[in-house]
Amino acid sequence: MHYRVYYLFSRFGESISSASAVEMSARTICEQLLPRLQSEDDFLGIMDPAEHTLQILCEREADRYWVELPVEAAKASYGTYMNLEQLRAFVAKMPALFDSQLIPGMVYRPW
Repeated sequence: MHYRVYYLFSRFGESISSASAVEMSARTICEQLLPRLQSEDDFLGIMDPAEHTLQILCEREADRYWVELPVEAAKASYGTYMNLEQLRAFVAKMPALFDSQLIPGMVYRPW
């Protein structure tokens, strides 16, 4: 399964905008992009074929990642915290289409 990705990795000075998202497999995302999430400013956006976006934000000091499905119209998101091991396992087996019901522990949070 392939997804479109965009990101900002501050430490490495690398970024790709959502308008210029590139296609990658879940395996490539796990191997090449997750290890680059290293600072509070880093993020990774993953878009499924239906254009639903999953965002991953690094919280390095807490040694965790915030994984969310934004709901722009509601100015909110469904999200959950994951450690690196949980995040790798999730990304390796991501659903074809993102849905808050398919991701364990997601809670609704207004912005």
